[in-house]
Amino acid sequence: MTPRKIVILSSMFLFVLCFWIGCVETIDAGHTGILFRKFSSDSSKHGSVEQTVRGWVVYNGFISNIYTYPTFIQRKTYAAISVNAKDASIFRITPTIAYRLNPDKITDIFVKYRKKLPEIETGYLYTAVYDAFRLTGNEFTADSLMSNRGVFEQRVRERLTQTLEKEGFIVEEFTSSIEPPESLRNAIDSKNEAVQHALKADNEVKAAEARAKIAAAKAQGFADSLMIAGKAEADYNKMIAASLNEQVIKYYSIEKWNGILPQVTSSNSFPIIGNLGRDK
Repeated sequence: MTPRKIVILSSMFLFVLCFWIGCVETIDAGHTGILFRKFSSDSSKHGSVEQTVRGWVVYNGFISNIYTYPTFIQRKTYAAISVNAKDASIFRITPTIAYRLNPDKITDIFVKYRKKLPEIETGYLYTAVYDAFRLTGNEFTADSLMSNRGVFEQRVRERLTQTLEKEGFIVEEFTSSIEPPESLRNAIDSKNEAVQHALKADNEVKAAEARAKIAAAKAQGFADSLMIAGKAEADYNKMIAASLNEQVIKYYSIEKWNGILPQVTSSNSFPIIGNLGRDK
């Protein structure tokens, strides 16, 4: 083997040795790394944690390792869970939690759970969310839960916040999609339908009353107009009657006479002419 080959092989061997013994890792911004020993009998070490690290980190891969935790807000939506109300009604709830890790407690989180964050989300966090719903649901009947959904969710969040903050998880947002049991949902639909029918009937009654009032107003107006017209005609007739005297009546009677005398007469056959004659 030539000296050149020996140098090349030695360099490759040293490179591989350095790669296995000394590891390099980059901890991105918004994350915190936990550098810990894989094997340690030193009880003074906090769960074998050497230190928290950021940026470029060189460490011995044989005896140490790094867990990286994000310190920005995380959002997790869980599959629907079943929760019993006080009266044994079963609700389906789909919770979503937005949270972040308390930077001052990241080491404690690692020491206690020694798992990466996705594993903690499906383990401890899921249990905490489920327990918060389960315990709060037992405080409400089905009807009171549906009537006070805001209060229910507020109590769930308060219980969850109290539990998680002690462990180093800060709750930023919390929402839930609540589905009532089918029997209650049908009852709610029936009640809403009855309310809609009642409102429709009430509106129809009000519309009929309005139409009746309009018709009555029209009838009253027509009756009033007839009364006014009748009164005017009566007043006119009264005025005409008051203006007529016996001479005027006789004058109009003669004016309308055609001059033909009846063939059978008596002393009273021509009262108008007779009277006119006497008046002269």
